[in-house]
Amino acid sequence: MGAVAWLIGTIAQICIVLLIAQVILSWLIYFNVVNTRHPFVNTIRVFLYQVTEPALRPIRRIIPSIGGFDLSPLILAVLIGFVARLIVDNLPYG
Repeated sequence: MGAVAWLIGTIAQICIVLLIAQVILSWLIYFNVVNTRHPFVNTIRVFLYQVTEPALRPIRRIIPSIGGFDLSPLILAVLIGFVARLIVDNLPYG
């Protein structure tokens, strides 16, 4: 079962890295550091949006932004870590 635990942990880490990339890119776009009209940047922006938004949207409906800060990526990262740990800890070994 070590392989299953590794796979679950790796998938959780990839999801969290994608969330962090989405947050960083949104900051870079907000502060006009990157040009969203550049095809490569736009492709990455669209990809990250399509990957993260379905999971972030329900959280944003429940918890609005506080003082202009969107806490939904942080909450989702904690939830992903919690669920991954819950699943790995309850795998039957043997």
